[in-house]
Amino acid sequence: MTILERLAGVVGARNALTGDDAQGYREDWTGAYAWEPLCVVKPASTAEVSEVIKIAHETGTPVVPLGGQTGLTGATEGQGAIMLSLERMNAIREIRGPARLAIVEAGVILTELHEAAEAMGLAFPLTFGARGSARIGGVLSTNAGGSNVVRYGNTRDLVLGLEAVLADGTVVDLMSELHKDNSGYNLKHLLIGAEGTLGVITAAVVKLVPRPRAFATAMVAVETLDDALDLLNRLQEASGGAVEAFEYMSPRYMAEYLARFPEARAPFEKPQEVTLLVELGAVAPRDAVPGDDGQVPMAALLEHELGALLEAGRLRDAVVAQNAAQRAEMWARREAAAEVATRATMVNNDIALPLDKVSAFLDEMPGKLAALDPEALVLTVAHLGDGNLHYSVWPGNTDPGARDAIMEAVEEEVLRLGGSFSAEHGIGLTKLPSMRRRKDPAALAAMRAIKAALDPKGILNPGKLLPPEG
Repeated sequence: MTILERLAGVVGARNALTGDDAQGYREDWTGAYAWEPLCVVKPASTAEVSEVIKIAHETGTPVVPLGGQTGLTGATEGQGAIMLSLERMNAIREIRGPARLAIVEAGVILTELHEAAEAMGLAFPLTFGARGSARIGGVLSTNAGGSNVVRYGNTRDLVLGLEAVLADGTVVDLMSELHKDNSGYNLKHLLIGAEGTLGVITAAVVKLVPRPRAFATAMVAVETLDDALDLLNRLQEASGGAVEAFEYMSPRYMAEYLARFPEARAPFEKPQEVTLLVELGAVAPRDAVPGDDGQVPMAALLEHELGALLEAGRLRDAVVAQNAAQRAEMWARREAAAEVATRATMVNNDIALPLDKVSAFLDEMPGKLAALDPEALVLTVAHLGDGNLHYSVWPGNTDPGARDAIMEAVEEEVLRLGGSFSAEHGIGLTKLPSMRRRKDPAALAAMRAIKAALDPKGILNPGKLLPPEG
């Protein structure tokens, strides 16, 4: 039997795709990467995943795990590989309200988990613009962040346990429901964020949180990013840590957004230097139940704090959402970032900085960028509450060497300020040069040793995350 016949025997002929049937699996959604896979297989269970990987291990065939195909770094490039799509493994096996946890398979779409948790009066707080297509396996494999990290943390902070298939087909059961388990190396955290290079995540136990009973949302304009940080700290203290999102949109981003969506409204009468989307979530009834005046206490608190700062001249403008439609309009501006900023020629800088160094980075970079590419345009949006900037550069010079020089200049400034060249999108192919240049050599050596121990044949998502030696 050929390898294709053996794979079809595991997952069924209709779930082993080749030729034109694999058309939707030959490029990433940015258009920056394209490839020709050996085949696409769609297993329906962990046992089938195990059998597929055993065949790949025996034959030395590369395997590229696939989620919702929403990545931005080329991490699912699969030239000549078995593309392992987990889309059929999409069951929410269980939601246990009293324990505030859900047991989910890797193919569950993030929005579906949101809706299932909400029906139980709970929430899975990880959220970002691609939630309608991103799948849990991909979210875990990249340690995704999103808009609510400021309150709830990254993906790894929301995972109690997981199940994965290793490079020889062995199933490792780490499906712990414990909040404390100090029994040796934490393999769960080793697999989270590994981009499928150490094992294929097939299921997870994730934490749920109380669903906010009400939100207080506003668009706010301030003079500087330092003023924004002061506002964040003031709102955290006033609300008892209830800030769920604190997002920044640059002037150029707002201009491009309004050009891309001409039917959309600008957030303020005049363009502003620093535009923020601020959201507080009220969990306790005392903060969410309207008073005699009909106003939600958390919304009243936000209005009070913003009003006081306006009177003191520390804000340039502020608009508080008065209903769900206005809140949705505010979020639409921020969540359109991928559509607005992403181009095949874009230099994608997904960076993290200490909160008090963000303004220094944005002040320093225009001069450095102008020296490299005077015609380059920059669109910046940020999860400002946790220091994660999406510093997207549209280069005037699209020569690969010029593009790499821009990325190197960005990472040089980021590391000078104590930051990271990768925050939430992962490494994939795009950031391999950055890993080679900037990652501590001892750390890289340790990572390669782990990869060699768990995947000695190098079949799991080869060529991603770890740059080649030399």
